[in-house]
Amino acid sequence: MAHVLVTGGTGFLGSHTIAQLLTAGHTVTTTVRSAARRPDVERMLAVAGAPHADGVSYVEADLTSDHGWVRAVEGADYVLHMASPFPGARPKNEDEVIVPARDGALRVLRAARGAGVRRTVLTSSFAAVGYGHGHTGRTFTEDDWTDTEGPGVSAYIKSKTVAERAAWDFVETEGGGLELTVINPVGIFGPVLGPDYSASIRIIHAMLTGAMRAAPPVWTNTVDVRDAADLHLRAMTAPQAAGERYLALAGEPVSFHHIALALRTRLGEAAAKAPTGSAPTWLLRLLATVNPALRETVPQLGVVRRASHAKARKELDWSPRSNEDAVTATAESLMRLGLLSG
Repeated sequence: MAHVLVTGGTGFLGSHTIAQLLTAGHTVTTTVRSAARRPDVERMLAVAGAPHADGVSYVEADLTSDHGWVRAVEGADYVLHMASPFPGARPKNEDEVIVPARDGALRVLRAARGAGVRRTVLTSSFAAVGYGHGHTGRTFTEDDWTDTEGPGVSAYIKSKTVAERAAWDFVETEGGGLELTVINPVGIFGPVLGPDYSASIRIIHAMLTGAMRAAPPVWTNTVDVRDAADLHLRAMTAPQAAGERYLALAGEPVSFHHIALALRTRLGEAAAKAPTGSAPTWLLRLLATVNPALRETVPQLGVVRRASHAKARKELDWSPRSNEDAVTATAESLMRLGLLSG
């Protein structure tokens, strides 16, 4: 068994990954931006039923500072770098998101190299793979990269692309013996462990509470958080994964309308508020002229991005849950934990 550093333990994916590492018998250190967040991680691990959770070590470290990272990587065989800034609103300056994502990744890689870590698995995103190409019918693979100067590329999308490219460049030029593997997940769904979850979960929350009265003509790819975590663990130790990227997704893209239909079909009365109709594109474009929150959605209206998970299946024997299973598990957990009020 190995000792693993997981950055961003308070995150949706981070907490699930820690739980799976503990279940597999590994020991874990995780970083939190503030020591006050430690109880949040402990509560999520308790909900996950993770064994030996009291043995997790916590180190206060932030992506914007060198403080704490040397201590965090001490004794680690592997690093799973999952922490990354995600803007709650559109930043006034894109560097507010890009700089900490890029510099944070490099900060972690330098610390890992200095500590003699075997391999770092970086959580990137499909955002670094399939955006900026406009409407296209092709299927994206790990060989593709987002065009940061292309249409519909937000600051967040650019930050994931810039950070991942910087990580590959660092390992190639300064990495020494450090190995790098990258996981590129799509929208992460699945069972939440507490109120700190991914932005994707807000889609299901809005559908179940009736906040989303009509499904916008938006398509998304999904992956269950448990499968995304599992892929990180597989990529961490598989010899063939060194120097590789892996897309993490369930399968074919699904529309918001399809997601709502799946919820209503599987959950019945519990999903009675999920939208039954679709919002017309013209209306959303009109509303976006007066609603800043909708403006970044406009370039995605009607765009379907297909991607392949064949590489992860073939090389790492990875088998993800279906889209329907992922979104249903999301809804069930929100109801179970009482997170649908407010």
